[in-house]
Amino acid sequence: MLHIKWELQLKNMWKFPGGLSEPGEDIGDTAVREVFEETGIKSEFRSLLSIRQQHTHPGAFGKSDMYIICRLKPYSFTINFCQRECLRCEWMDLSDLVKTENTTPITSRVARLLLYGYREGFDKIDLTMEELPAVYTGLFYKIYHKELPDSYKTMTGMD
Repeated sequence: MLHIKWELQLKNMWKFPGGLSEPGEDIGDTAVREVFEETGIKSEFRSLLSIRQQHTHPGAFGKSDMYIICRLKPYSFTINFCQRECLRCEWMDLSDLVKTENTTPITSRVARLLLYGYREGFDKIDLTMEELPAVYTGLFYKIYHKELPDSYKTMTGMD
């Protein structure tokens, strides 16, 4: 049975925890920090699942909004949620979450995506991260994509 953490917001709709990145903060670090701040759950970044792009979002300070959904692995399970941000916070079986009607549209879609990954393999849905050297000496960047087979990672020419 797969359990997932979700929270009840002031609009009485279940959603996954989330929030804004700090300047210079990596995607995975933001997800881990926000989950901990809102729920008290310690976790580790596993993959990027999806990106929502929205223009004229009321909370995006006049900018286009990119909402990046990550898959995390929990290392603690006792919930100590932030009462300023949530009415309730609980673990729920993922198959129950896909059936509930009190969710945001994105929560409903991501729950189905996670259930598919859980049943068929997360390799079918995960965008994994790899750090590569930048063209600037000593700098690196992170690239997110579907996992490449090993034979393609080491390919040197047209075989």
